[in-house]
Amino acid sequence: MDETYDVVVVGGGAAGLSGALCLARARRSVLVVDDATPRNARAGHVHNFLTRDGTPPAELVAIGRAEAAGYGAAFRDATATAVEAVAPGGDRAARFALTLSDGSRVAARRLLVTTGLADELPDVEGLADHWGSSVLHCPFCHGWEVRDRPVAVVSSGPLTAHQALLWSHWTSDLTVIGPVAQDRVEELEARGVTLVPGEAVAVVEDDGRLVGLRLRDGSVVACEAVVVAARAMARSALLDQLGVPTQDLVVEGEAVGRFVTAGADGATEVDGVWVAGNVADPRAQVITSAAAGLTAGAAITFDLLAEETRHAVAARRASAAAAVAQG
Repeated sequence: MDETYDVVVVGGGAAGLSGALCLARARRSVLVVDDATPRNARAGHVHNFLTRDGTPPAELVAIGRAEAAGYGAAFRDATATAVEAVAPGGDRAARFALTLSDGSRVAARRLLVTTGLADELPDVEGLADHWGSSVLHCPFCHGWEVRDRPVAVVSSGPLTAHQALLWSHWTSDLTVIGPVAQDRVEELEARGVTLVPGEAVAVVEDDGRLVGLRLRDGSVVACEAVVVAARAMARSALLDQLGVPTQDLVVEGEAVGRFVTAGADGATEVDGVWVAGNVADPRAQVITSAAAGLTAGAAITFDLLAEETRHAVAARRASAAAAVAQG
């Protein structure tokens, strides 16, 4: 092993940096491993983050890194490609060995995995090119920016009616393309939502700007923003190697994503492994993920202290027993 840390944090977004900050301030040795592929990289700004509303995601990460580094946290710009559990050999011994994409290997007493999720978009040509700018999913993140503008919702499952009703609060010029549940039609029509049958197949652009969606029949629905329900899939490859369980995110009987199973403090079923952020909570916004990172960091601090106390008590008892044996 190149180095051993109290905690290795895999993932350097809001959750990971918040956890690293908490742990570093708790005088723990911390390494953050991050490959600079955040979920919100395509977004122009972070919103609903008190005191940081409107901050570009990269700037928020830079601030977080500087804060955690100020307390001694270390950083490695790499991907954690493999992990294995190792038998702890005593006080302050490592439980996990990680292989990084730069060829190095590091050891950790505890793991905090904050690798986030991947958004699987509907199969509409050109959609991915506008993801995070004019192709959106969350009105709390982007609703203000497209308020009162023409918006189209692409039907893609059980979340369609829910999304449309929610977005109708931000704009009255709202169109749903594709099928919706029959028992939700009255609600949508009462909110002034236009329902258009058919299937969206391609984004229509004008000088690189999204101006509509082309349907399979050739017609075009004009809009300035598109709302989709992306499948939210946890980036759990590293955790899978340790046997950390995942489960489907189910809405109205249909799986619309997958997330890692964990307790309220981020502890997983695998001893010594914690998670925080979107990898465990697909609905979490940036500020929510940051809070989860802090919660996990505090829980890991308690866990490490409990382990060290057990070893200290055992050593004290052994010393006392040896003294008694020597008369």
